[in-house]
Amino acid sequence: MPAMIELLQQSPPVAIAAASLLGLLIGSFLNVVIYRVPVMLEREWAAQAAELAGVTADADAAAPASPDGAKFNLMVPRSRCPSCGHEITALENIPVLSWLVLRGRCSSCSTPISARYPAIELITAGLSGLAIWHLGATAAGLGALVLTWFLVSLTFIDVDTQLLPDNMTLPLLWLGLLLNLSGVFAPLHSAVIGAIAGYLSLWTVYWGFKLATGKEGMGYGDFKLLAALGAWFGWQALPGIILLSSVVGAVVGIGLMVLARRGREVPMPFGPYLAGAGLLTLYFGRPIAAYFGLA
Repeated sequence: MPAMIELLQQSPPVAIAAASLLGLLIGSFLNVVIYRVPVMLEREWAAQAAELAGVTADADAAAPASPDGAKFNLMVPRSRCPSCGHEITALENIPVLSWLVLRGRCSSCSTPISARYPAIELITAGLSGLAIWHLGATAAGLGALVLTWFLVSLTFIDVDTQLLPDNMTLPLLWLGLLLNLSGVFAPLHSAVIGAIAGYLSLWTVYWGFKLATGKEGMGYGDFKLLAALGAWFGWQALPGIILLSSVVGAVVGIGLMVLARRGREVPMPFGPYLAGAGLLTLYFGRPIAAYFGLA
């Protein structure tokens, strides 16, 4: 193991290739996370509602049982075609390659398989390689990999469901503080203030907007995600993250209203823009902070 670590540190191309390959494999798992975590939460909420209503619910602590009694979590049941129920074999689950060989269709019923699955795998691989290219095979590089994987998952979960689950945002926050005990990305005091300021800044905007309009402009998950980014990068990064996410969100929102004729009343998730701003901060945090005079 020490020899492997030394090789990765001394040979950046090998480290980048290894991170990209690992990113492909992790991307395949993230597809499972993106689909199953919201379902697991819904079942947990249903079990809690049943308990409050006085109905006995047979629920596993980590993943409540489905109506047919089968467990449903990140490990079981095996992935299967939603159309015919065909269980995906190991050879059919090779990242990107299996989708290409199968021509984007189920091997059993030929139902089309969404191109989003290999796209997420490729995105995760590319961002993983970029993280190691930028930070090397160091503690910061390994931390950047984990942060990237979390942000990819949260982005697509929010796009699909407009949820940013606590069981992902809160561990991300604590992990950022843990890494910054050693000042990996920011001094600990800056990280703690960043977590507090990140949460309170959007919390203040939320309540100001609600009091002024009577509507909820964002969800509490957005507060927690910005708090997590503050814990990773420190309070100095927050102005840039907020500005980047707000500008991009506004441009995309206006574009959807004009081009796709999407109504103003249709809610739009803010998490993907925060996640994107977080990734930009990971790579360009110092120039952004310098621009705001916070470096």
